[in-house]
Amino acid sequence: MKTVIMFQGNGMPQYTEDFPEPIVKNEDEILISVKAAAFKNLDKSMASGKHYTTEGDIQLAKVIGGDGVGLLANGRRVYALGVSGMMAEKAVVEKSRMIEIPEGLDDITAAALPNAVAGSAMALRFRAAIQPGETVLINGATGFTGKTAVQIAKYYGAGKIIVTGRNEQTLQLLLPLGADEIVSVSQNDESFIAQIKQIHNNTPIDIVIDYLWGHSAELILETLKGKGGFTHRTRFVSIGSITGDKIQLSSEILRSVDLQLSGSGMGSWTKEEMQKLLKEIVPEMFRLAADNKLKLETLNISLMDIDKLWELEVTDGKRLVVTM
Repeated sequence: MKTVIMFQGNGMPQYTEDFPEPIVKNEDEILISVKAAAFKNLDKSMASGKHYTTEGDIQLAKVIGGDGVGLLANGRRVYALGVSGMMAEKAVVEKSRMIEIPEGLDDITAAALPNAVAGSAMALRFRAAIQPGETVLINGATGFTGKTAVQIAKYYGAGKIIVTGRNEQTLQLLLPLGADEIVSVSQNDESFIAQIKQIHNNTPIDIVIDYLWGHSAELILETLKGKGGFTHRTRFVSIGSITGDKIQLSSEILRSVDLQLSGSGMGSWTKEEMQKLLKEIVPEMFRLAADNKLKLETLNISLMDIDKLWELEVTDGKRLVVTM
């Protein structure tokens, strides 16, 4: 079958047309014909063995792609998490981790959306426990998942949404999606802190959803620092680390402010939360997208071209989707 594979010790993928089809090993698994799979930074880091779930073992990801959209033998369209790699004509998936795709939602959108939902809704619902009317700051909102987070936060009832990012043009595009105020991370530190402080003084920030970590996270946490009086409770949830994996965090910040600092990602979710993601949250977001109430942009390529575009940086909040 046609697929893209990674070889041990080789950091680049290779397209092949004669790879053996995966084999169903038990009654909990099923074979699907894959139609589309989103190509995410997560897939790239897992395939190279650099992600914390596969670090040091390239063999855990010989065929690229952790999830995708395909057809069952009876013609039903499903989104599924792969037991085998999903960037292939065929893949083995777990029956319990399949979601039926509603009418009106195309394969490419269905493939692109779930990872962004997991990277936003899980943090908002379970780590931040968002309540209607709350103020949400999304740090690094110009990427695909950040743009999705803006819309989901609005759907969950956020009263005010502040977004940060470097690309001024893309930041402006977030306003019609539900953002209320934009903050550039390209400005100097003093101006950035002053703008966040003014926002926090006017409408106290209840939730920070952070995709950047690094220096901008340090500045936001510094902004929240108290002066010995009672402070507003803020839930800060780390999801990504685009601008750096480590920060310096003063213990004074933890002692001076009512701060909940947590992370959202694979390994931090409970089994019950994962079941809700697959059984409730993603199907709900599929319906919103099918009704054009959740908007996203994709860049589509064919399977045979992915090795040529392995290092492609997709900008403007789009998601690369591979079609079979």
